[in-house]
Amino acid sequence: MTDADRYFAMEAAVARAAGAVGRYVDVRNEALPVEFVPGLVFRPVVGERLMVNFVHYEPNTEAPVHAHEEEQVTFVIEGAFQFDLDGDVRLMRPGTAVVVPPGVPHGAKTLDEGCSEIDVFVPPRKVLLEAMRAAAHDMEAPAAEPELRNPD
Repeated sequence: MTDADRYFAMEAAVARAAGAVGRYVDVRNEALPVEFVPGLVFRPVVGERLMVNFVHYEPNTEAPVHAHEEEQVTFVIEGAFQFDLDGDVRLMRPGTAVVVPPGVPHGAKTLDEGCSEIDVFVPPRKVLLEAMRAAAHDMEAPAAEPELRNPD
């Protein structure tokens, strides 16, 4: 068996037998936007064991240094931003990626241009899952009825 045969093998039959169902997602219209800080919009797409997060930064926007238990890979698809990986700060442009192990401090900021990038999280990032649930709940909640006042 060649490497190509192994790569394209039907091992996924196990998942299919367990009832796994794939789906297509129109990221711009179906992935709920989440904005933790002004100018930084996340559009997460969630699988069973991973999350792909489509991210857009406006110019001069910062994601503060933070750490989390999920492993992360980030790569730039348009524009540029400065990425701080535990004090090692580099300018990232399209075609560059950074691997962030669990628990390692990191952050990013754009300068005079915006940036579109993709984050992959394994397992899915908990705080984003919670924010997605809250956004979905807010969309489902009916608008409050206006209070009617007696003109007397």
